[in-house]
Amino acid sequence: MRDRPLPGLPELWEAARAIFCFGSDLPMRMIQEKLIVGERLGRVPDVTPMLPIQQDLRREQKRLRLPAEATHSDRDFDLRNTTDLERSVLLHRLSLLGIPWGEVQRSGGGKGTFHELWRLQWQPEFEVRLIEANVYGNTMRGAASQAVREQAAAAQTLAELTGLVERTLLTDMPEAVQVLMTRLEGMTALTSDVPHLMDALPSLANVLRYGNVRQMDVRMVRHVVDSLIARICIGLPSACSALNDEAAKAMYPRLMGIHNAIRLLQNEAHQAAWNATLERLADLHGLHGLLAGRCCRLLLDQGRWDADEIGRRLGLALSPAGPSAQAAAWIEGLLRDSGEVLVHTDSLWPLLDRWLIALSPDTFVQLLPLLRRTFSTFAPPLRRQLGERAWGATGSAIDPTTETELDVERAERTLPLLAQLLGLTYAKETRG
Repeated sequence: MRDRPLPGLPELWEAARAIFCFGSDLPMRMIQEKLIVGERLGRVPDVTPMLPIQQDLRREQKRLRLPAEATHSDRDFDLRNTTDLERSVLLHRLSLLGIPWGEVQRSGGGKGTFHELWRLQWQPEFEVRLIEANVYGNTMRGAASQAVREQAAAAQTLAELTGLVERTLLTDMPEAVQVLMTRLEGMTALTSDVPHLMDALPSLANVLRYGNVRQMDVRMVRHVVDSLIARICIGLPSACSALNDEAAKAMYPRLMGIHNAIRLLQNEAHQAAWNATLERLADLHGLHGLLAGRCCRLLLDQGRWDADEIGRRLGLALSPAGPSAQAAAWIEGLLRDSGEVLVHTDSLWPLLDRWLIALSPDTFVQLLPLLRRTFSTFAPPLRRQLGERAWGATGSAIDPTTETELDVERAERTLPLLAQLLGLTYAKETRG
């Protein structure tokens, strides 16, 4: 069939997958790892000449009892333990050199911020990358430090640079961090684009969270964070004015990122400045409904505004004088990812109900995808609870104690479809 004299490995592979594995790739993947590729790594004698960086890595692996293995292995590092902390530092340094021996599966989580869950697997090509990394230095620390300097010089955006800062602070190299912070301060001073400043803050806030666990000196990072928050709070109202739908959708995750970062920092001065900025945004004339609704929701969650104030602003947003699309966007901003406010705030439900009833059929059809997207972000139990409330509000609930006349003709129309769903044969009875 393929003009070959004998079946080859691809043909045998396809035949085994079709006959023995019923077309599934999962068992064949295990066969490939265990049988065709294998899990054993070759070794060279210790007397074989090696580059200095290779020798340094071998010494670190032996000292930290972290052997290179071809199979997956999950390791849980407790950063309060000196050995586990040094293991984490070694893996992060290798990552900066482009050698992803380990991948962080979870940091913190249920066991606290002092735990890191890693998945380790050594690949043969990592030896080649290690040889290439020797141009940066003869030791893991020196090579990683020089690689950071080179990447910092090549970074073009604040987000790239702050991401590099976050990774470098995990490697216990203060000399490289000093170079990065100098570069970061210079780039921050020259950047007037508020979205770029917003992209940079979450990574630095995450760095400050790690500071207490890894005993890192984060004073330089804190200075940059204070400057970023001040500039964002000043420039955000101007950056959010007169945004179209696409720009508002792009600004929404940035707004949430800043809010979560400031909450993570747990700094009262920063929180007060951010709350004041949210209030200015909510009062901004012409602010896109998606952002206006989200600002009101954040202020409600923070306890700055009560439910009556949110109801008043929702009533203004749903006014018939305003565009229906903006009103739907306002609802999305208020309710996205969490609709509990509709359950616990009685004043909001009638406003939404009256607004929906007042919509023309054509307008309702146009806004239905947006509203459906908003309510799809709710948890299933919450959607069911809201559905039961809407059903009861229409007065259409059937009281089982009330006798109703059965429309036999209408009921019979559903029987063919029900029989088809149940896999039965439907034969209509003829009544005399």
